[in-house]
Amino acid sequence: MVKYRELFDLTNKTAIVTGGGVGLGKEIANALSQVGANIVIADIDLKQSKETAQEIKELNGVSTLAIKTDVTNEEDVRLMVDKTVENFGKVDILVNNAGICQKIDAVDQSLEDWKKTMDVNVNGVFLCSKYVALNMMENNGGSIINMSSMSGFIANTESQTAYNASKAAVAHMTKSFASEWVNHNIRVNAIGPGYMKTAMTKPIFEEGGELAHVLDMVPVKRLGEPYELGGAVILLASEASSFTTGSTFIIDGGYTIN
Repeated sequence: MVKYRELFDLTNKTAIVTGGGVGLGKEIANALSQVGANIVIADIDLKQSKETAQEIKELNGVSTLAIKTDVTNEEDVRLMVDKTVENFGKVDILVNNAGICQKIDAVDQSLEDWKKTMDVNVNGVFLCSKYVALNMMENNGGSIINMSSMSGFIANTESQTAYNASKAAVAHMTKSFASEWVNHNIRVNAIGPGYMKTAMTKPIFEEGGELAHVLDMVPVKRLGEPYELGGAVILLASEASSFTTGSTFIIDGGYTIN
């Protein structure tokens, strides 16, 4: 008989979370650590990364490591993988969480700003996935989880063409990576969040905020809580989803129903 609790257990696994110092990335790292995974916080802000890594270590009793990582810099990404392997032996789980969003009308957006969004949201996912996959190929596989967005499947009411296009690219890269690496026992899936409540986004959704009207378009009439992504990440990181690859899970309070 299958022991379902054990399927979700990540004890002795090692997970890298990019952009893991704050916000959704921090909560994802916390979720994975609560089911036993050792955590690498790879973030461009080393001070915040160290604080988060220490907090998770003290709360959940796992080993942690903070690494300063610019996901757009190939050498940084290589070092991220090398340092993780040096400390933990291998990489079992990668969560490509680092990303940016610029709300600019397309006709007003400079090519430089367009490239910046693509560099972080698309090239960063490519680089991190590539170098982690190379390690996973040497170690009997693993799970890669990309952060796409519901915005990769719809056009939001606000102007963010570059972001939407980048997240659509992430969803399709997820399928492509999954297809290429399935024979190496590497599963690649994505999560597509809707509007989530973080310290940074909360004010703009409150009464009088620039996006307060958006909540009227969310069937559940509220923002998502960061922990509501954690369960999906645990599922996709664990053996409970061993038959799942190439999928994007939309978690948006029903925003994309219609």
